[in-house]
Amino acid sequence: MVITVELVEDGEVSAFLIEDLIIGDRIEIRGPIGGYFVWEPSMGGPLQLISGGSGVVPLMAMLRARIESSSDVPIRLLSSTRSYQDVIYRVELEEATAEDRGVEIVHTLTRSHPPDWTGPTRRVDWEILSEHVWPADKSPLCFVCGPTGFVESVATTLVELGHAPERVKTERFGPTGGG
Repeated sequence: MVITVELVEDGEVSAFLIEDLIIGDRIEIRGPIGGYFVWEPSMGGPLQLISGGSGVVPLMAMLRARIESSSDVPIRLLSSTRSYQDVIYRVELEEATAEDRGVEIVHTLTRSHPPDWTGPTRRVDWEILSEHVWPADKSPLCFVCGPTGFVESVATTLVELGHAPERVKTERFGPTGGG
């Protein structure tokens, strides 16, 4: 099993997992709690993945499954991240696009970007989705993962763009506990 942990400032669990846990420690993992958010090669495509921040984590599992199965399903990932340095799996994503013509990845950077950056530099909106997502007439399977507001906005816009609601799968996350 592989897990990806993003350190959350003042976070209890992420800090423990990153700073205290060592190889060989045993932990109990439960979940996922919620719906079925999985793509398998037998489901076909094209496959459209859209992530906000660490929402790329389950989508990366789908990309890896596609690559490992030698599937030829075309796949596009639209990833929204604060900065280029914050892109989770950046090197692995770059390698995937370099090695496989059926994999396309677009990053939009919302807070800062390198001086030579030529990609989008704002939050995912109607225009970015219209330009970088498979059109509805291709009937892609769409998987959207990220913070709740991001997921709701993207999923709503995909349906407005003509995508069948049953082909738009969502997974969201947000703050937990009381304040």
